[in-house]
Amino acid sequence: MRIASSSVNERSVELIQQRQQAVLEAQEQLVSGRRFARVSDDPTSAARLERALAQQVRLEAGQRALEASRGAMQQAEGSMSEVIDIVQRARELLIDAGKSTQTDAERKTIAGQLRGLRDDLLRVANRDDGLGGFLFGGQGSGQAPFIDGPAGVEYRSLMGQVVAQPGEPLPMTVDGAQAFLRAPTGNGVFATAAAAGNGPDAWIEGGRVVDPAAVTGADYAIQFSNNAGVITYEVLKDGTALPGGAQPFEAGRGITFDGISVTVKGTPATGDVFTVEPSTRTLSIFDTLDRAAQELGTAGRSRAQVAQAVASGLADVDSSLGTMLGVRSQVGTALERVDGVEKRLVEVQEQVDAQKSAAQDIDLARVAADLQTRQTGYDAALKAYSMVQRLSLFDYLR
Repeated sequence: MRIASSSVNERSVELIQQRQQAVLEAQEQLVSGRRFARVSDDPTSAARLERALAQQVRLEAGQRALEASRGAMQQAEGSMSEVIDIVQRARELLIDAGKSTQTDAERKTIAGQLRGLRDDLLRVANRDDGLGGFLFGGQGSGQAPFIDGPAGVEYRSLMGQVVAQPGEPLPMTVDGAQAFLRAPTGNGVFATAAAAGNGPDAWIEGGRVVDPAAVTGADYAIQFSNNAGVITYEVLKDGTALPGGAQPFEAGRGITFDGISVTVKGTPATGDVFTVEPSTRTLSIFDTLDRAAQELGTAGRSRAQVAQAVASGLADVDSSLGTMLGVRSQVGTALERVDGVEKRLVEVQEQVDAQKSAAQDIDLARVAADLQTRQTGYDAALKAYSMVQRLSLFDYLR
């Protein structure tokens, strides 16, 4: 078979170019530190890298949401701490107002302080988060969530929470209605109150549960009669008198029925009525302070009327305070959850980094050795070509 010199030259040049290309590719990998420069170089690794990069984008979005949630919950935790301090101060003022040495003028001063604390609470409740939202805005509102109207403070946002979604919900807001307007009335089981037309010489305390199994959840009314100093009472359940009829009254002694016990103090007058109703989650701290300020700021109140205002105010403040402590605990739990999510994101980030490295990073020692091998092959190809170039008939004829 005849082989033309031109064919030998062309084949040699082609092989040299292939060797040169291999050297260039190894050099490019060594300089860039990456396994491929174009998708066509290694489609499988390119696909793995694309998946890792997509997961990286999701992780970055999750991290931003996590930081936003942490910032909001830290602000909310600080605000709830401030709220609790304000409410505790209001409680101290109510206790002071109940002292027998207080005059009308002094109680009026306390009433003014309670109104000031109420305004402070409203300002904290409408505090913004610095990002265009409100810490206690529930499911979101373009305006401050609490409005002070003729009927008292109202919540005009939607109850609930705004949450970020980096794989699991992280809160961005606190349900302001729950924190400020949804405490349980009374002791959480029932609430006591004096009827509006009662005389000035008796009041009722909060009461307690003595037999949970016997509690019915009905509405009760305790009606008093005072005949020439002989005081009796009758308990009505949903408007119907309980068996036993009228009972003798002893001031300060508990009145027990259907698993609950309440205490009426002072000297009830004929026609005085005290109610016992099931507790509901409708207690507003703003209404509580408004009522207390109104009662304490009114001159000429009897000792019993002041005691009733203080007892009711303290019971309501304590109930709201318990609810606020619960909300603060929820915020603390949310911050713990944020920390837990962050740890998981860090672990996933490490896995993604490993996937990215496996898809695109080179083995430096291996590529360096490969470059040396390819360079040696290229040198050998050049030397072989220079030798083949001299294999010509004309060289022998000279």
